[in-house]
Amino acid sequence: MTQSLLDRVREVALLLPEAEEKVSHGQPTFFVDGTQFAQFRDDHHGDGLTVVCVKTGDADEQAMLIEANPAVYSSPAYLGASGWVAMDLAGDVDWALVEDRIARSWELAAPRRLLEAGGR
Repeated sequence: MTQSLLDRVREVALLLPEAEEKVSHGQPTFFVDGTQFAQFRDDHHGDGLTVVCVKTGDADEQAMLIEANPAVYSSPAYLGASGWVAMDLAGDVDWALVEDRIARSWELAAPRRLLEAGGR
């Protein structure tokens, strides 16, 4: 049986220390210590896209990622204003890149005690 896109994102996100999944705004969302670090969206508000939204370090990093690879990155509705990017999960997905961006997003959201203990 083929693993669904959500299952693949869930597997990556929940391997990270103290990660948990909750539904937020009707979407599977991943948190660490109460802070959101990833959200899976499948046709969110009828946009026709399947993406995982992840944090970036700041608006400059967000803009750089979108400009450098618009086939992969876009600014997601609602979260884009806070410096998040949406990573397109349609077609030939670079899962190593997706996994790295989810982990980086976790690092940006994780409390200091987890980072000092070795992080991911």
